[in-house]
Amino acid sequence: MSDTVLFDTVLVANRGEIACRIIRTLRDRGIRSIAVYSDADVHARHVSLADAAVRLGGAAPADSYLNAPAVLAAAARTGAQAIHPGYGFLSENQAFAQACAAAGIVFIGPSVHALAVMGDKIRSKNHVAGYGVPIIPGVAQPGLSNAQLIEAAVDVGYPMLIKPSAGGGGKGMHVVERAEDLPATLETARRVALGAFGDDTLLLERLVATPRHIEVQVLADNHGAVIHLGERECSLQRRHQKVIEEAPSPLLDEAVRARIGEAACAAARSVGYSGVGTVEFLVAAAAPDDFFFMEMNTRLQVEHPVTEMVTGLDLVDWQLRIAAGEPLTIKQSDICLTGHAIEARVYAENPARGFLPTTGTVLQLHEATGEGVRVDSSLAPGLTIASHYDPMLAKVIAWAPTRLEALSRLDRALADTVVLGVHTNIEYLRLLLADADVRAGRLDTGLIERKLLGLTFRGADQHLLAAAALFLHGRAVARSDLAASHLAGGNGVWTRPSGWRIGSPFPVRYSLGVSATEFVDLRVVGEPGAASVSVGDGPAVSAGLAPVEGRAGAFSVDYVGETRVFAIEQSGAHVHIGADGFSLELRHRSRVEQLAEHLEAPSRVPGAVSPDVRSPMPGTVIAVHAATGDTVTAGQTILVVEAMKMEHKLVAATAGRVTVNLKTGDLVALDQIVATVTITDKEDPE
Repeated sequence: MSDTVLFDTVLVANRGEIACRIIRTLRDRGIRSIAVYSDADVHARHVSLADAAVRLGGAAPADSYLNAPAVLAAAARTGAQAIHPGYGFLSENQAFAQACAAAGIVFIGPSVHALAVMGDKIRSKNHVAGYGVPIIPGVAQPGLSNAQLIEAAVDVGYPMLIKPSAGGGGKGMHVVERAEDLPATLETARRVALGAFGDDTLLLERLVATPRHIEVQVLADNHGAVIHLGERECSLQRRHQKVIEEAPSPLLDEAVRARIGEAACAAARSVGYSGVGTVEFLVAAAAPDDFFFMEMNTRLQVEHPVTEMVTGLDLVDWQLRIAAGEPLTIKQSDICLTGHAIEARVYAENPARGFLPTTGTVLQLHEATGEGVRVDSSLAPGLTIASHYDPMLAKVIAWAPTRLEALSRLDRALADTVVLGVHTNIEYLRLLLADADVRAGRLDTGLIERKLLGLTFRGADQHLLAAAALFLHGRAVARSDLAASHLAGGNGVWTRPSGWRIGSPFPVRYSLGVSATEFVDLRVVGEPGAASVSVGDGPAVSAGLAPVEGRAGAFSVDYVGETRVFAIEQSGAHVHIGADGFSLELRHRSRVEQLAEHLEAPSRVPGAVSPDVRSPMPGTVIAVHAATGDTVTAGQTILVVEAMKMEHKLVAATAGRVTVNLKTGDLVALDQIVATVTITDKEDPE
């Protein structure tokens, strides 16, 4: 590390895993760190890691992390000399960078000029083209009407891509296959762009067949030096959002790597760039020599750890040094890419339910460790994951001498990761890593969408259900024994759930919900460590549960001679269980609930549509389109729920009169009944 005097105090204007990651480097450099937080993040991990923390405001981003005056006030109050914006929120906000300069606070990022040029897709493409950087054929001119774009599209050719100029992260992008589809798609694209970014300016690009998304990490100081740190392959995407990234790309050879790296440096030099930045290119899978500039991200990237692991450099450290005025002490010839690194993004989402976001409280956490494994995480036991922000929880990164070794090491690290209480995409990530095309490096940005239909997610098998039932049985036995110990004589034989009676033992029954409407009944006879268990209508088999020494919350379950280890935790009526990256939430249905359902069963019509409208994800009600007593038709929207930047319309499954007991702003839980539709006689008056 350099002996350059950096800053005494740096405020981190971000949250989650990126704030934790930046604070780690600040601590390594002996720099005092200041965290900021919203009301929803009072107990967040980044708050406890920092040397001091300042409340910004309410949970909504506009009231907290996007509240530039509040961030600047926090910096002034704590004596911060610099602000690190992380990524997202204010990291590429030109006005915020200007406000920092006006307040005499260093913005750890590029100049206002670089932010202005590279923050607009049309302007940046036209700009870098003048410096010899190849761009995708298309139309990138501000102010064009739909009619002008339709006329210009003739020279672009089909298929083409419509992109919002002010957009990012793939939001608002539309593929057009035929000329007759262009007018209507332009109208849609303008509405989306205006709603998402406040700017409906659009650009057209030729769609590159089987494209690969490859980005180059650049490093530039304030003295004119610019180098690149190799490339990252980011082609594994779902809906234009990156899922798995790696460095270096398995596609490029050394000659193309040098050419694309120089093109990235040229783009950075064209705006006098300083700090850490990423130049993104689209590359034809069949012709890697053909690469085209897409955009430049003027900030640290989510996927920067893979570059750090193959270069040995700390990019946050270099951001600090460059912002403090230090010249680069490394040359292009010093950069050597060693081995291979792959990163997987862990999200609070449920792939088996269409990747809907999830919320909850982290009941149990075990993060992977070991040689070549790195975890950048915001998770902590007891942490509440709410629906206010992006659903990314952590990144699991693996390095190894070869790509296949890195893939295997990452898969093992994901299998070793346990997050109970919040559903994650870890099982989905492992399925991707096992795919033959992924392992062979045959990647493109459409691969995930093509593979999704063939992915099969695990369900509640007999082994897992037996483990959950034995866990509940153990809890019940322990409670009974504790109660008996306080009784005179201490004999709990009549209350202990052992199944004991004169004659053959009577089974203790447990009912576990594997979905909102599907339950499995289990029967247990004996002690948790040596019992007879029947799952559903299946035969009774021997099974036993025992705690795993040295790992709280982990249990080994021997079931028909096969032993498996599960992480198990209970929260109220819910049992959370997981193994090998897979996790499941089961609902323990009480005897009262079972009786109520049994009594209700005779009145049910077989095959009838459920009158209940349930929320498929936890979130906040942002719109109510029907009131109690209204007549609705099948498919009519009743409520709109939002969570983690995603909206979901909840519709009536059948026609009838609706009962709605929620209003705008109310919070809903996963599978919560938000409305009920009662089928009425067609002759009923309105």
